[in-house]
Amino acid sequence: MKIQIVNKSQHPLPHYETIASAGMDLRANLDQPITLKPLERAIIKTGLFIELPIGFEAQVRPRSGLAAKNGVTVLNSPGTIDADYRGEIGVILVNLSNTDFTVDNGERIAQLVIAKHERADWEEVEVLTETSRGAGGFGSTGVK
Repeated sequence: MKIQIVNKSQHPLPHYETIASAGMDLRANLDQPITLKPLERAIIKTGLFIELPIGFEAQVRPRSGLAAKNGVTVLNSPGTIDADYRGEIGVILVNLSNTDFTVDNGERIAQLVIAKHERADWEEVEVLTETSRGAGGFGSTGVK
């Protein structure tokens, strides 16, 4: 699939690291490093602008290594970039650790996954089909 992209960053285009990768790393595009104190959040710009075809979205997701090693993750995850959005891709990073974390220019801060989606047409009814689960949710299928 071809997706039009404008790269105003100083970094190469996002790319798949392996043949089976679902996501491409997004890099911080910064004039100077940004330090996030514990529990602090910031929108980190990427310098990337994309034009998705209708019926697709780009999902901004955390990088597992950044979360596991540093306690830094993406808020509003996955963040959705709609097909009609033309602004710069920004990543809402949050520092959930108890130490400061500095984001440097070019640092891999999130993943971008391109996903097909459907649009729903609501059909209002009086009752829903019965299932064995019923209204059970939030842990209702068991603890272990």
